[in-house]
Parts: sequence; structure tokens; C-alpha cells
Amino acid sequence: MLIVTGTIGIDTIHGPTGSAESVMGGSAAYFAAAASHLAPVRLVGVVGADWPEEHRKMLGSFPGIDLEGLEIRESGETFRWGGRYHENMNHRETLFTHLGVVEETPPAVPEAFADSDIVFLANSHPSVQVGMLDMLPERRLTVCDTMDLWINVANAELRELLGRVDGVVLNDSEAELLVEERNVVTAGKRILELGPTFAVVKKGEHGAVLVHRDGVAVIPAFPAEADVVIDPTGAGDSFAGGMMAYISKSGAHDFKTLQASLAWGTVMASFTIGAFGLDGIRSADEDAIASRLDQFREFGRIA
Repeated sequence: MLIVTGTIGIDTIHGPTGSAESVMGGSAAYFAAAASHLAPVRLVGVVGADWPEEHRKMLGSFPGIDLEGLEIRESGETFRWGGRYHENMNHRETLFTHLGVVEETPPAVPEAFADSDIVFLANSHPSVQVGMLDMLPERRLTVCDTMDLWINVANAELRELLGRVDGVVLNDSEAELLVEERNVVTAGKRILELGPTFAVVKKGEHGAVLVHRDGVAVIPAFPAEADVVIDPTGAGDSFAGGMMAYISKSGAHDFKTLQASLAWGTVMASFTIGAFGLDGIRSADEDAIASRLDQFREFGRIA
């Protein structure tokens, strides 16, 4: 059974196509929404008393998400983030970050979730991610996400985490920062020296690279016209959700399975960018996902 731990938040987003106030956000929320289209997923996270009721209803509208691990703290405030995207949506600026309950004691993994065997540690402080591992003794595959902030301010804790996980998902600039290597494949191999069996290095509109002890695989991004890209927030988390759900459903995590999982991740991310917050993922249905997967396979056909 797949489980994700990470943030659930309230986002305010400004971009070239418009703005959205107080929409659903957070790494675990995007991951779970994307994953739920393919496999059941258990969510562990914490919010405050200010978490909107409509956000609860939205998460509850995804039938594949088990919310037993969602903790609501009446004395706390929900994590909030605000950002502005420029015409080139690869570039954004953070307008504000209010950590709220994220600064407090992490949520506990419910006893009913303790047998989870496919684990994704969405972006949070590495020490929190390590602590989650100790609450999941049945894990057989553990993958983590991280970001430049933790590489800079919690490098030792992050390296401890990397020594205990099977895989890591991060973007190309984060990979370069972590191992001081600009070439993506070389950076991936350097990351494997820290402990993981594989690293998935995301390159935004240029796709992703899987660097595994058994080989290297490359996948392009789903081609999207400029006017289709509304909000890139959460695309990386949705990518991870699709990827990990495929792995969970397949029951395997060898190189070939991981390579195939990248396509599912790419397609789920393509739905996310088409609307603000989780609306893009929520609008996807089985037929739409299957159709886009078929399109994606055709895009990459050589002979």
C-alpha cells in the first residue's frame, strides 16, 4: 500500500494568465490527488483550524485517498505559501511563506497505516522525513523529495536521509547544488554514491532523467502550448504521485518498472499545469488519462 507524508497548505498564486487566492496546495496534497487516479494512497499530514471546509471536501472527492492520517490542530494555523510566476514560468518568486503547524511536532502515522510498504516522503525537513521512516517498519521501497532550502540549511540531515532511502526525486538545479555537478547524468550518479539505488532528476519542460544502478533512462515532458500552462505549482509533486502510484500498482520497482512509471508521472503533471491548485487533476478522468498516455506514446515513437 502506498503512503505519502508531507505538507498540506493554502496557496495564493499570481501568473501571466491570472491569479488564484487561497487554493489547495502542499506537496502531499498534489501527490495524493495525482496518485489516487491509479492506486489507493494513504495521506499523512497536518493542517490548522483555519483550513477551509471546501479544501476538506475537495480532498475527500478523490475516492482513492485515505484521509485517516490527516490531523487538524485547533490551536494551529495551516501552512500558507504565495508566489508569482513570470512570463517564463520556469521562473517564479516567493511572495510569502507562513509555516504554521509545519513548525510544530509532525503528525503521527496512524496504527492502521503502519503496514504501508511503498513510501513517499514528500518535501519537508529531512529530520521529519527520517522520523517518518521509523513509524513505517514494513516499507520495502522508500523514495524522498527535497529542495534547495534543505540542501543549504540541513545538509547533514539530508545526507543521513539519503543513506536510508531507495530513491530520491529532485530537480536539476537541486541535484547540481547537492553534489556540485552540473551534468545531470553525472550528478545522478554522484547522488547514488550517497546511498539511493536511483535518482529521478526533473528538468521541467525538458522532461526527466532516471539514473539507476542498472542504467539510465530519459523521458520528455508532455508537449503543451503556452496558453495551456496556467499554474506549474505542484507539477513536480503530481509527477511523483503518478510515478509512485504506477510502482505501487505494478508491485515491482526494477529499472524497467521505474522507467515506465515516468510516463505516468509526466502525464499526471500535464493535467496539473492546466489549472490553478488541484482543479486540473480533479478534472482528469480515466478516459482522459488513457487518451493522454496514448498521445504521449505517439509523441515519442521513432519507428
